[in-house]
Amino acid sequence: MALSHANISIPLLRVPPFPGSRPASFSRAGIVPKSLADLDVDTLLQAIRSNRVGGTYWGSQPRLPAAPYTLVRIRDCEAPARRLPSLDIEGQVVVWLDSPAAMPASSSTTTVSGTCDPWHLLSGASRVFVDSDDELALIAAIAGVPIESSGSGRFASLSGKPTDAVIRQAFEHQVVGVCSYFDPYSGEPIDLAKAIECCAFWRRLIDSNRNIDAAAGFAFWKRTTVAPLLWGGSESVPFVSNADAVGKADCVAVWRARAPSRLLSELERREVQLIEVEDGFIRSLGLGSDCVPPLSIVVDRLGAHFDPKRPSELEELLEGGDFSSEVLDRARCLRELIVASGLSKYSTGHKPLERRVADRRYILVPGQVEDDRAVVSGGAGLTSNLELIRRVRAEAPDAYLIYKPHPDVEAGHRTGAIADEPCLSLADEIMRNEPISALLNLVDEVHVNSSLAGFEALLRNKPVTTHGIPFYAGWGLTRDLAPAPVRRTAKRTLDELVAAVLLRYPRYLDPLTGLPCPPEVLVERLTNSAAGVSPDGIVVRLRRLQGRCRRGLAALRHLR
Repeated sequence: MALSHANISIPLLRVPPFPGSRPASFSRAGIVPKSLADLDVDTLLQAIRSNRVGGTYWGSQPRLPAAPYTLVRIRDCEAPARRLPSLDIEGQVVVWLDSPAAMPASSSTTTVSGTCDPWHLLSGASRVFVDSDDELALIAAIAGVPIESSGSGRFASLSGKPTDAVIRQAFEHQVVGVCSYFDPYSGEPIDLAKAIECCAFWRRLIDSNRNIDAAAGFAFWKRTTVAPLLWGGSESVPFVSNADAVGKADCVAVWRARAPSRLLSELERREVQLIEVEDGFIRSLGLGSDCVPPLSIVVDRLGAHFDPKRPSELEELLEGGDFSSEVLDRARCLRELIVASGLSKYSTGHKPLERRVADRRYILVPGQVEDDRAVVSGGAGLTSNLELIRRVRAEAPDAYLIYKPHPDVEAGHRTGAIADEPCLSLADEIMRNEPISALLNLVDEVHVNSSLAGFEALLRNKPVTTHGIPFYAGWGLTRDLAPAPVRRTAKRTLDELVAAVLLRYPRYLDPLTGLPCPPEVLVERLTNSAAGVSPDGIVVRLRRLQGRCRRGLAALRHLR
């Protein structure tokens, strides 16, 4: 059934104005080519209702009076006194939105202005009084709130307690039949169900950030990409360096390793809630130590995911999370995409490597930054890269050991360097420049302290032995030489691990549109050379030059 184009200026489903975002068109006015007969409108309405999307769903959520109350939004500043008698609000609690100057004064009246979340406003409303062309009428109808409308606008039929058939018809004619939707990342056409899914994805992220009042410990070069991922829907999260800018009841996202110790001590003394933020597991095409900003982060209200001494949200996902077959299929596809593209935390590449010796078992030993929090807290007492190689050699005296220094150490920015002579007295070869994905394809197994390389090896179905206690240890997928926390009792499949670690836990940013995105979008951007996301800014170039100077000075000291 073809529908004529309605005269509307803004579609019901919209992209939130994330800080710094540059999205392509999400919707365009015009006839939807698909027949309404092919659409399950009731399912679409239920999806909108359950996900609470439509309108300015990212807006603020002001304090409201106890339910029930009457919600009022009218534009005619000259007529409220004339129109309100029909509303019969005498003695009732009223919430006015963008109230006109002629609003009657009352002790039971609350006024709200600005961009608000309509679903929050409707949450305790017993009825809504609006102009009949206001989209709030449609949202109220979908939410099941009775409506009293004024005028002959496009939603006049919803006045009163509209039946399901009336709501369905209004939705068909005023939403389904007036816009075509497009993937906000690729620009390809999508159906209305997919558009709702996109909005629901953004809503969940925004809602999870609403109680974040400030952020601390974030270097200036990280803030542009981190800000959208911490945005709570109204004002951008302020980055602070002084505890005086934080209230006692505030909640602060903190990059703990870079936050000044004095600031952390003062925040902890005030019992401010601190939320741990760290790099995600698919991060960028460059090093954080080179000032390449992260394109993914993890945000954890319980603790750092790499610290086995305390629970984390990731651990809780793995211990008690329920993963549907749909989620597991998506995890499997994501895993296969990452492996096929050769993607790792900092790089991508398929460089094929040949074995120097054909008849020996090849073991990769990835080095780490020795004073990194993941090593100090998750290494089970092991912090030395040389000691790790020594332990692996004792475990596998006949194996061909390959040692790969951590890229931050190789770049000259962090501690953990081993001179070649002692290293090669235990390992057979040092491989510095080869992509970690190529090395993982080359070897038979991997031994790690707490390195993410162990997780990346699991993605490729390589046997992994852990000498420390990384987040992926203790779930039945690794050979663990250190005791995992007794909290970890669940046994997980590889795709369940991937679903928790890569789908549910991190947050990702599309470097082209600046929008929070699913991991598949970021993987495609990082593996597509035409996407142009390689870091080459002045700060990155200066930082890399600084690292080369440090390496040169260290080599001179070693020669002396």
